[in-house]
Amino acid sequence: MSLPAILDHIVINARFNMDDAEDLFSRMGFTLTPRGRHTMGSINHLMMFADDYLELIGIGEADADKRPDVSQAPLGLNGLVFKTENADQAFERLGDNDMAGDPPRAFSRPLVLDDGSRHEAAFRTATARSDAFPAGRLYFCEHLTPELLWRAEWLSHPNGVTGFTELMTVCVNPEEDAERVGGLLAIAPDRAREDAPQIAFASGFRLTFVTPEAYTDRFGDLAVSTTGRDACFGALGLRCENPEALFAALEDCGDAVTVVRQDASAVVLVQAFDTLLRFDF
Repeated sequence: MSLPAILDHIVINARFNMDDAEDLFSRMGFTLTPRGRHTMGSINHLMMFADDYLELIGIGEADADKRPDVSQAPLGLNGLVFKTENADQAFERLGDNDMAGDPPRAFSRPLVLDDGSRHEAAFRTATARSDAFPAGRLYFCEHLTPELLWRAEWLSHPNGVTGFTELMTVCVNPEEDAERVGGLLAIAPDRAREDAPQIAFASGFRLTFVTPEAYTDRFGDLAVSTTGRDACFGALGLRCENPEALFAALEDCGDAVTVVRQDASAVVLVQAFDTLLRFDF
């Protein structure tokens, strides 16, 4: 029997606008790792937490053909990634659940640390077929050099964010999607709310599945567009331990973000990247 899956990271697609994304998320109060350049052609910045991380991924226009899964995908939340100690076993797990895509692939990126030492961060991934999970890229990541990512200098964020609370998937059939993904992750969905089944992780993170109508009802004008998509990631929840620092950072972003304050959270639309964030206090 497969063990319950563990979250590794969540991805925001910046496509060809990585310079703007780096600037904006830095102004929002996140600590970003130096820009990485994958051997597959993509570029990235990471926002590291204790056990997982948020990734900005993009690509140069000259390399667009190397990563169509990035260059041709919509802006915004588009990747949900789980840990694995063996990408080949993760590929088998996907196959057992009729979700397997291409065989595992290996890649790396150069990395220069603060002390000037040069390294190569290396990974292997196993990805689900796009039609098996149309909300976005779903895959497993085997970190061959985790010590090069989880480093003390990158784990603290001026805005007080310490990790994830929720990722909301907008889909036509929440029950069916929750059941299928729960089977892959070996975590039975919680159906306490019939209109929003959840997959709850031991870490406190949860995946929530809602219809487009329920999503729009909840977020109104802040909701990202679901037009022309069978499913999408509608909102990402983040745990924040310093609301005052967060609001100060968001104020520095000016019109680049729309902020709605609530009793125990703040909902933030990052317009340029069609990304909805909810900071939970």
